[in-house]
Amino acid sequence: MTEGNFVDYIKIFASSGNGGKGSVHLHREKYITKGGPDGGDGGRGGHIILIGDKNMWTLFHLKFKQHFKATHGGAGSKGRSTGKDGEDIYINVPLGTVVRDSETQETLYEITEDKQEIILLQGGKGGRGNWHFKSSTNQTPRYAQPGMEGQEGWYQLELKILADVGLVGFPNAGKSTLLSVITSAKPKIADYAFTTLKPNLGIVKYRGFKSFVMADIPGIIEGAAEGKGLGHYFLRHIERNSTLLFLIPADSDDIQKEYDILLNELKKHNPELLDKERLLAISKSDMLDDELKEEMTQELPKDIPHIFISSLANEGIIELKDKLWAMLQG
Repeated sequence: MTEGNFVDYIKIFASSGNGGKGSVHLHREKYITKGGPDGGDGGRGGHIILIGDKNMWTLFHLKFKQHFKATHGGAGSKGRSTGKDGEDIYINVPLGTVVRDSETQETLYEITEDKQEIILLQGGKGGRGNWHFKSSTNQTPRYAQPGMEGQEGWYQLELKILADVGLVGFPNAGKSTLLSVITSAKPKIADYAFTTLKPNLGIVKYRGFKSFVMADIPGIIEGAAEGKGLGHYFLRHIERNSTLLFLIPADSDDIQKEYDILLNELKKHNPELLDKERLLAISKSDMLDDELKEEMTQELPKDIPHIFISSLANEGIIELKDKLWAMLQG
């Protein structure tokens, strides 16, 4: 999937159908001139329904169709015949989609399972026909209920990527390069910051036909939790990752400081992110000899396991897969 086709935020307008009106009808046939009331009920208005689809990775399909309107229910008719229900509108969305009320920003639903159905807006109930209102004091009621109106409103759909491992690091830390080596994904790679402007996903193939999903989250910078560098836009994707892989290059001026900044931004965004499993990978390690690695180890953060890797030299990649798999299973 190209970067331009990845859409993780969309605003839609949805409108459910009105219920059909009940029928006012008195039974008439040959030799029966004054039959009782037999007006049928109106049909239900169409629902607006969201469905989780495990085969979708983006909200791109909603980019050019943002208005959804269900049809109205049919009117009731004679012989207590109920009107036809309005046609439901189904909207397929990828797993990890969060639905918010556009006006109040209240989170309404989260869709995390395949085939999961959520009725976003219910169609209006059909009105009752006049046969419901027959009584001992009113044998021939000449009124029926109108159908109830449907609902409408603007809604925000936000995609939080469902991935097993999320790559966390500053811009130009080598996240896209690692993803291209460890998976078959083809993210944009260049020697400048913020090359990646959209999350990229890749499937990591592991031993014995096993696999797990890795997400390259666009680079975080200091102040990201307040929205600096589009940080708030990126950080939500980390919320659904089981394990966080921190990537800091070996030529960093201060690895401990970079790690602390990254950790602090995650904490400010959502303190629960610190409860996730973490692994620190020192990238671009092909420039280090064993003695230098030993020296650096003394200065690395003590509260997180680490590994030295090089995507270009394919160094430590197999060991990295082993560690991540063990963490995911743990």
